Parts: sequence; structure tokens; C-alpha cells
Amino acid sequence: MADAVNNDDTAAETASLNHSESSSLKRSSPHDAEEQADDKGEWQTVTRPNKKAKKVPRPGKGGYPALTFSPKARLQSMLNLSSLRDLVTYIFADGAGPQWIGVTHRPQFRKIVAIMIPGLEEALFKEGVNYATFNSLRDAGVEAARDGDANDYIATSPDDYYPRSLDKDKLPEPLKAFADMFPHLWPVKTPGDDKHGKMHSPMAAFLTAPAPKEKTSQKGGVKPAKEPNGWKNERTRITEFLATTEEMADNGFVIHPALLPEGEQRDNFVAPEGYVVTKVDKLEDGDVPEAEIEQGSITAGRDILALDCEMCMTGESEFSLTRISLVNWDGDVVLDELVKPDKPITDYVTRFSGITEEMLAPVTTTLRDIQEKLLDILHPRTILLGHSLESDTKALRIAHPFIVDTSIIYPHPRGPPLKSSLKWLAQKYLSKEIQKSDVLGHNSIEDAKTCLDLAKQKCEKGKLWGASDAQGENLFRRLARAGTAYKAQGGDAAIGGIEVGKTSAAVDWGNPSKGPGAGATYQLGCKSDEEVTTNIIRAVLGDEDGAVIRGGGVDFVWGRMRELEALQGWWNKNRVDNSSSDGGPPGADADVEMDTDTDAIGTTAASGASSPLGHALTQLTERLVRIHAALPPCTGFIIYSGSGDPRKMAQLQQMHAKWRKEYNTPGKKWDELSVKWTDVEEQALKRAVRKARTGLGFVSVK
Repeated sequence: MADAVNNDDTAAETASLNHSESSSLKRSSPHDAEEQADDKGEWQTVTRPNKKAKKVPRPGKGGYPALTFSPKARLQSMLNLSSLRDLVTYIFADGAGPQWIGVTHRPQFRKIVAIMIPGLEEALFKEGVNYATFNSLRDAGVEAARDGDANDYIATSPDDYYPRSLDKDKLPEPLKAFADMFPHLWPVKTPGDDKHGKMHSPMAAFLTAPAPKEKTSQKGGVKPAKEPNGWKNERTRITEFLATTEEMADNGFVIHPALLPEGEQRDNFVAPEGYVVTKVDKLEDGDVPEAEIEQGSITAGRDILALDCEMCMTGESEFSLTRISLVNWDGDVVLDELVKPDKPITDYVTRFSGITEEMLAPVTTTLRDIQEKLLDILHPRTILLGHSLESDTKALRIAHPFIVDTSIIYPHPRGPPLKSSLKWLAQKYLSKEIQKSDVLGHNSIEDAKTCLDLAKQKCEKGKLWGASDAQGENLFRRLARAGTAYKAQGGDAAIGGIEVGKTSAAVDWGNPSKGPGAGATYQLGCKSDEEVTTNIIRAVLGDEDGAVIRGGGVDFVWGRMRELEALQGWWNKNRVDNSSSDGGPPGADADVEMDTDTDAIGTTAASGASSPLGHALTQLTERLVRIHAALPPCTGFIIYSGSGDPRKMAQLQQMHAKWRKEYNTPGKKWDELSVKWTDVEEQALKRAVRKARTGLGFVSVK
């Protein structure tokens, strides 16, 4: 057996060879009498060698896998971030072949390693760049561009779409090693929505593959949701689905003061005219000690009340509350009352509200009466549940900090700002028909109970349920479900390839299991880029004793380095302190360990290599070189930034959110707004989004 394994074979190949031996049972022969006497068994296990893994081809020889770009290729647009993801699914699973790069000897790929490094910019790779002044000049450009005095670089011609060749002699000293690992720098576009001024998550874009097309003969109607192959329920507490402050602001909720930062902003909060806020001083008041929570409880000791309201029109584009229904977690009705609007009703909208003039004639209950009841019912441990709850809370003129909205936790298949209707969600996920009558209108109790059923299903199945239909299939799960092995890789693979699971690892700051990394075979949490480096190498090679990660490592490794992101100020500080998030990098004022030995850097002060940015890039490159050196032959290597500089976009988005909040405040006049939003700001936001969506990537084969 040993003679069959070449000295150049990798540890992964050796592991594959060991696993390629098949076991079988045979009846003991008479010569086994002594063993039988000891074992008192009639059967023994024997192993026979199965198909051997082929030797790894040598670089430069025939059969070695390659990723090649032809200058004659016709690129019609900038490379999308999804194209890098699709390269992974093409090599390792059932994805379509890429049009932007040539893939040769695909069956020979042993592993793929992809690393996301936010903070990398194409300008950092330009000849003659001075890292000591890089950020100050860039920040000056941010201010100028915000005032409309600078031209942002936007790819506008086919030449802009093509990759840039990496010339080691022209690269800045800290980044020269990139030319040893990669032939090109690719401009890469992050998904987003220029029209609405948004950039979608680059992490989700890479780690989410398009959902496979459903094979069904059913025509028309809503197709019931089905569990994907390999689906595992992940029972999740409802507190994990609480809407964030950002989500509430994006969806038009009036923000409760407990959600505002402590200090001047919270102290100066004034509720809009006619509004009341529930009695919650701080978010911690809603927490329930673990000792008081029943084991396995998905309500986490909180009181869940599903809310639905019906409205009638009291003026042009003005709706007023006419019915409120509250249902508890057990489905019992807590409150169901009709309400008399303060203004005369111009349209009962009976076909939708179910409210008629006769129903409201004897009613004397006012909105103020309902508000007083709600202030008694909604305590700090109460979670309000509903569908598009911003409409209901606006009708009630009430603000509460703990909201679970089914229109958010079950996102629209085409993404925001679109929302799925409650009727559609009930058909797809509950196989239930609601709101069937065009004459009698909606039933608020039925709608509230439907929201309860959707929330319970989400809690039982986990965060990816419902969201996966909107965003596609988790990349790690796709590789596990549809990974393809080939004869060249040995084992039991047939000539044409068979469906086998590809193992994977997610290596990230914080807790990777709280995000898309939950779909990976292994999740390795880190607190520094050095730990990320060590764990990527560990995932590639496996544990020596196979205690956690099998010998030979996993097939696909995704990792994220974040110290450059922290240094550049790109990361979202709000996510780091959010207990329901996956954590984040240290703050700009945190102690990030950087090598300060200028002799080790070997560069002149003129390049700014001794600056904090220069040190960070030197350390980053050194870590990537270590990872590259540890990769076994025939390994695909992908690095990408995820996005461009998002800071100006974020600043303008916050400015727009503040303007929209003030603009929608009842009684607020135009000249009283602290923020102005005109076409000038609108165009600046669109330019900032296009800038933020322009990242970069590198691909090669070790």
C-alpha cells in the first residue's frame, strides 16, 4: 500500500486513500479457530483496497487544474461578486460554467479556499501610493464628493471591466507578494439597488447560492414551502427575531426611546403629537434571567402578543383605527374592540376592513381609551408580533421597542423594499387560506393567529427558514447537498462524477454559527486575524489526531479577516455590541496587534510603509503568504474585498433616514427640519452607492 502513494501526495490524498478501503464480512475459516475461541464470534471483518486516489499532477504538467483569463474575452459588464461564488459551485457542485474565466481540468481540484478581506481597495495597489497620507487624502475626497466637488471613479467602459495584471515591480512593497500568488486584480461589483440607495450584504451574496429550480407540474397558485435536502431544524428563541433599530427605521416605525443611544439623543426624545410610548426605560428591562426560563422554551420567558388592526379612511390618504385585536401565544384573545375615530369616516373600506357603518354606530371607545389599555398590557417583557406592524403602530400611535414582524423575518423573494402579503405567506408556509372573502373583508383575529403560526414555525425551524426562499440556498449546504466527486479524486466516484457531500468550514470573528456560517460542517470563531489565519490552515489540513476536523481537512474553507476593515473604519459598529449578531472586529481605538519593526518591513518612509496602514497591509500579506504556502497542490484560492468604501454611503443613508423621520412627524413643518434632502443629496447617495459597490477580487490555483 505504501508503495502506491507518491511522496508528493498530500495529507488529504492519503486520508482519501485510507477511506477508500471497503469493509466486508466473511465467515471464519477453520484456520481461525484460535481467534474464534477468544472472540466467540462466527464473523470477522476484513478490508479490501478499493480504487486508489490518483497521484496529484505536478504544476506545469498535463492534467493540472488552472484558472485562465483570455485577453480576447468579451466582458460586457464588471464581474459580479456572485460570479466568484458561482465559480465555487461550478468546480465543486452543480453550478453552471463561468463565462469570464476558463476552468481546465476541473476534476483535479482538491480544495477551494475563499477569504473575504473588507478594507482592500484597488488604490492600495497603485504604484507610488503613500500609505502615510492615503486615508487623509481619501477622507478629504469623501467630504468633497459629498459636496459634489469630486468625481468618483465609476466603471463606464469595457476597459474598466477587465482585470489588471499584477506586476511585482510596480506594486507597493507591502503588497508585492500578491503578484506571486495571483496573476490579476479583478474589479468586482457587489449586489445592490442604486434606485433605492442600498448595497446588499456582500457576505450573504457570496455565501448564498441561487435556489435550485423547482421541478413540478403544478401550474399557477402558490407552491407550498418544502424543506431542502439535508435540512435540519434549528430550534430558535423568538428573541432572535426581534427587529433591529435599523430594520424598524427602514420600515417606518416610530423609534422607542429605549432603542436610542444613551445621552442627549435619548434625553431629548419627544414623542410625535398624539403618540404614547410603552413603559420601558431600557432594553435590559425586557431580559428574563435564564433561571426563570423553562428549558427548551422558544418564548424565552417573554409574553408574546400578536396584533392586528383594521382601519377606515377619514380623509384623503388618511387612515384611522376602527378595530384592534390582540391574541396571546396560546391563541387566546386578549383584546378585541371596535374604535370610533375622532374624525368623520369618509370610506369604511369594508371589502378590506370588514367594518360597516352599522358596526360602529353604537361604539364610544376612542383611540385614547385603547392607548391607555395598551400601556397597561404592554410591559417590558412583552413582544408585539404582527405583519407590517408599522401600519398598526401608526394607527395606534404607539411605540414599543420589542417587535417581531413577519414581513421582515419572511422577506420577499425579490428582496426589500418589497414585502410578501400575509395571505401569500399563509398559503406558502401554512398551506392555509385566509382573507377569502372580498365582501366581508379581513378578520383581524384570524390575521393575528396566522402571524402566530408563522412565528412558531420560524422558531421551530430556525433563522434560515423562509429567508432561504428569498435569498437562495446556503452555499455550505449546497456543497454538502450537491457536491460532486470525480474519478481523478479517487474513492468510489464514477467516471462521470457522483453526488457526494463536500465538507466545509467557516472561519470568522465572533461566532460564525450565528450567520451563514451555520451551514458549514465546522464553525471556527476567532478574535484576531492571526487566529483566522491559524484556523484557515487548520481547516485546510485537518487536526493531526482528527479530534475535531478530520485528517486531510475539509474541501471548502471560507474565512474573513477584519483588522484592515477596523483600521479603515468600514465596519458597522452597531453589530459588534448586538448580542444577536455574529460579532465584529475591534474598534478603531482598540489594541490591534501590529508589527512595528521597520527593519522587518524593509521599505522606505516615502511609501508610508511604516504608517499604521502600511503595517496592516504588511501583516495581511504575510498571513496570506502563510496560508498560500500551506495549501496542498490543486487548491483554488480566492480573495475578495466584498465591497468598496461604504462610509459615505452610510453617512448619506443616515442623513436620509433622519430627514424621513422628521418629514413624517405629524405637525412638523418643512422649514423646521434639521436635515434637508433634495435632488442634490439624492444624486450624491446614488454615486456613493455605486462607489461602495465597487470592490476587487483575486483568483488562482496553488
